[in-house]
Amino acid sequence: MSLPRKSTRNGTRGYAHLVEVDVPIARVWRALTDPGLIRIWSGQEAEIDPRKGGLYRLGKRNEDNREAHIDIFDVNRRLRLIYLSGSHWPPGDSAVIDDFLLDVRKGQGTTSLRLLGSGVPESATWDKSYLRIRMGWERFLARIKVTLESPPVPKKPKAVPVKDPPLPGLDY
Repeated sequence: MSLPRKSTRNGTRGYAHLVEVDVPIARVWRALTDPGLIRIWSGQEAEIDPRKGGLYRLGKRNEDNREAHIDIFDVNRRLRLIYLSGSHWPPGDSAVIDDFLLDVRKGQGTTSLRLLGSGVPESATWDKSYLRIRMGWERFLARIKVTLESPPVPKKPKAVPVKDPPLPGLDY
């Protein structure tokens, strides 16, 4: 005999993502910690103080952003972010955590990037935020892969012909 399931939820939930990126591990690390590269794959402003105890912010400073404390900063291996509560998230009693783990796969040319998210409250008020966080990171990791494996090639400026070239002898 099984007990009936409670209609109220409590506790936390998480998510896990994995992407294999065909570039060396140092490039993937840089994509996670360099504000210029973060702007490319996220499309958002970024402010990073890259060190243990530093700040990790995606989005504009005083608007809808995700701001975290850098709990673990192990270069080319692990980056763990603990998010500070923000005005755009429902109230909750747990810390939301994103833990990025990097590992070399198939020799030195491929990097395995794992993201383990945890601490998202299981309450119904967090359902939309949970989906937005989980699906957002899924898209961001795909964009990191594309950005690093197929970087944009700068276009050469087109030579623009002069509309009305001067006539010889009258070019004053």
